[in-house]
Amino acid sequence: MSNVLVANQLCRSFDEAERQLIIINDLNLSVAAGERLAIIGSSGSGKSTLLNLLAGLDTPTAGEVVIAGESISQLSENRRAELRNSQLGFVFQFHHLLPEFSALENIAIPQLLGGASVDAAQQRAAYLLDQVGLSSRAQHKPAKLSGGERQRVAIARALANTPACVLMDEPTGNLDPHTAEDVEQYLLKLNQEQGVAQIVVTHDHALAKRMDRVLELKEGRLVEVN
Repeated sequence: MSNVLVANQLCRSFDEAERQLIIINDLNLSVAAGERLAIIGSSGSGKSTLLNLLAGLDTPTAGEVVIAGESISQLSENRRAELRNSQLGFVFQFHHLLPEFSALENIAIPQLLGGASVDAAQQRAAYLLDQVGLSSRAQHKPAKLSGGERQRVAIARALANTPACVLMDEPTGNLDPHTAEDVEQYLLKLNQEQGVAQIVVTHDHALAKRMDRVLELKEGRLVEVN
């Protein structure tokens, strides 16, 4: 099975006062197509920094991240943005939906930015809303949706351009246990049906246990938990 995302000898450090603060230290990671991976670790261990590096939102001090065969640090900012939009999806702890647009429009927008026609974008958005059980809420704006519904729209939006991998930062962190369970079920369902790889940074051990692999970020490196 081919890898959709690879990190080779990744390092990220910051100059602080008169010392160098090393957050990510010679880290290696390979994520196969369709694989579900959880990254856990204590607060301040560098999980969000790692996610930003994997997404091409931050530049490593050394090493590289390869997405779809391209080393992203070698690309222009425009090409990095194109690669993120076509190959990666993102789900955050806060949904980041655009408040002035409906659920359907929020899912269509990434497709329109990628060059899809309005009809094609709306058809896929409607399909994805159905996949997360929200067809009846398509025309509702985020303010009219519950927290769990907003997060399910965010998950559907992350899948809009059929990415190879979805990166998630605490996707259930703002949800009550019952709603978190519903969102986790949809994540599992979408992985099984669409075969999109998932990298989840989480403190939710129930969610982590549902992944194919669990890695812990310790002292700047990833350690296999199971």
